[in-house]
Amino acid sequence: MKNTRVRSGRPDVLRVLADARPDELDPARLAGSPRQHDDLARILAGATDSRATRSEEPRRLWVGIRPLGTVVAVAASVVVVSTLDGQDPSGVRASAHPQSSSATAGSASAASEGRADVQVDGRLELLSVAKKAETPAAEGTYWQTTTRSQDVNVVDAKGQLFAVRTTSTGQWSVGVRPGTQSLMVSGLDDVTAPRTEADKARWRAAGSPATVQAEASTTAGQGTLGYRIGTGRPMVMRTDADDKIYALGPRNVSYQDLRELPSNSGELRRQLEKLYAEDSSGAETGAGRTAYVLRQAADLITMPVKPAVRAAAYRVIADLPGVRGLGRVTDPLGRAGVGVAFPGTARTPLGSVQQQLVVDPTTGAMLCEQVVLVEPSARAREAGLDAGTTVNYEATTRMSWGEHQITVPKNAKR
Repeated sequence: MKNTRVRSGRPDVLRVLADARPDELDPARLAGSPRQHDDLARILAGATDSRATRSEEPRRLWVGIRPLGTVVAVAASVVVVSTLDGQDPSGVRASAHPQSSSATAGSASAASEGRADVQVDGRLELLSVAKKAETPAAEGTYWQTTTRSQDVNVVDAKGQLFAVRTTSTGQWSVGVRPGTQSLMVSGLDDVTAPRTEADKARWRAAGSPATVQAEASTTAGQGTLGYRIGTGRPMVMRTDADDKIYALGPRNVSYQDLRELPSNSGELRRQLEKLYAEDSSGAETGAGRTAYVLRQAADLITMPVKPAVRAAAYRVIADLPGVRGLGRVTDPLGRAGVGVAFPGTARTPLGSVQQQLVVDPTTGAMLCEQVVLVEPSARAREAGLDAGTTVNYEATTRMSWGEHQITVPKNAKR
């Protein structure tokens, strides 16, 4: 039996409690364990906010990091993205460690596990992730991300309505040292094809057209977006201008600007809200500000900021009204994580959609961003897209420092 008394003859209460603790509750055994995952997922599933509202207006849910000094051709793989942005198609988003969960990414709520439901402040799951994200990492010359993305849309050819799917890989290498360049290569392994065998049959019934068109929403109103069936060529673009390497809100920022961002979540949120005021031309709304701050905070997580700033960005997201936990989910690449839903929905030609994040609770990495159908349009339903279908995702397979610039394919368009 363990000695639980000190020299005074009085029991050491803390030691008594520690000795009485069952082994399975030892914190050292819980770290990174399946139980930790389950508990975090259970907390996430109970994290709801009654202040969340559904928006009938397209919101800037996917306002991404915009490369500087260049104009990007609209690619098939960004049709849903541009629909959500309500912005100029020259906007390009790259995210780090994103992976998309499958549409209804099954939440492992306490109820589904047969345990008592725990309703808690929805901040806990992201605060846990934020703690993991604080782990320091050595700096390098290039901040590099590799992403795998997929876009699904509905097209019409000779009266045949069917869904097409575009998949591709992207690489972004951002030079942070003087004299370095930033390069983005998109469309690697780009393939556009009918989504299912049923879609392939409808495409053939339409005469197997080489090009098809889909409806699209832009700031100018309704339009169309063309898709070319088959493989595509990659495209390379330079994304830096002088020392500016990212767009944060309406500003182009340098690596030094990123390193000077506050690591206090309250200060960081106030700074992002200030950017919203600059970017909204005075048309400020509570819902718009929340979505904007959330979008910018999510982008910061994928940038070469200090670990403490990345953690603060997670805490900013955790404190925003309407952010909802989805529990344990599996992203499109099969990786396990916990899901977080952005507040509200946005209307698109495919129906109302919701943006979600999938994060790894053991490392603090953002695995994926995805757009999921909530209420499909009649057009989408006819093409076989049901509620819960992931219509767009970007999953990051690598986010780390490197010392060498990426290799640009010889056949890349410039």
